[in-house]
Amino acid sequence: MTDLPPPDFPAPDLPPPELPPLRHVVNRHGLFATKALGQKFLFDELLLDRIARVPGSLKGQNVLEVGPGPGGLTRALLRAGANVTAIEMDRRCLPALAELAEAFPGKLTVIEGDATKISPEALFDAPWHVAANLPYNVGTQLFTGWLSGQDWPPRWKSLTLMFQLEVAERIVARPGTDAYGRLAVLAQWRAAPRIAMKVHRSAFTPPPKVMSAIVHVEPAAMPAGVSARMLERVTEAAFGQRRKMLRQSLKGLPGALDALDSLGIDSQRRAETLGVEEFVAIARSLTK
Repeated sequence: MTDLPPPDFPAPDLPPPELPPLRHVVNRHGLFATKALGQKFLFDELLLDRIARVPGSLKGQNVLEVGPGPGGLTRALLRAGANVTAIEMDRRCLPALAELAEAFPGKLTVIEGDATKISPEALFDAPWHVAANLPYNVGTQLFTGWLSGQDWPPRWKSLTLMFQLEVAERIVARPGTDAYGRLAVLAQWRAAPRIAMKVHRSAFTPPPKVMSAIVHVEPAAMPAGVSARMLERVTEAAFGQRRKMLRQSLKGLPGALDALDSLGIDSQRRAETLGVEEFVAIARSLTK
């Protein structure tokens, strides 16, 4: 009887490596959160694992992380099976991240630099998720950058981002509410944002003065015939003087008042009363 080779079964998944408590890593490397960089550290591993589960299964998925700091969320993403590319501008954190890369061979790439000046498209050959405990001082800038541009759907598959609760509420706000504004329109016109969970200020070291929240965003269908840049111009003008009527706030935008008239939108209304679809309609009528 001829001996047959053993069946080619895939190798079983290995358990994640044992890691020292994150607080010990921070103390050993003499790290502390700096206000200038908008840093805030999370040490609760269970909470971090919950955040890493928000996008769904990340096994084998590419994930971009901005501002990993000592690597709290990075650990959770790696435990979830992700291939993580982390951008960190605080070089004090690089040795701790290097240790994490050694613990998860081939799974973590660390780039020293400013995430606002690095294009994710240059980092990945395949679509990616974004998951980040964003620095407070650049969070909104990065978020609006990921949402902008005419090309849609984007190459990112989802955004799972920590914001101040006030900013998170602005992203998901509905018309007629105090939180509703330009950020809500830009986030909702071709994407589906939601608040996945709130995070108490006491979870952070040092604790910030405000509550935080995790916002999860997935791309949606882009309305036809609309220039993204024109929508940005319309919302910038409308909400730049949000207490004024549209006939005043939009008068500097050529063709805007005629567009209101043709669409049957009362020019005496204020920006916060218009729904996302109404802003899209105005931008469509002005798109050349």
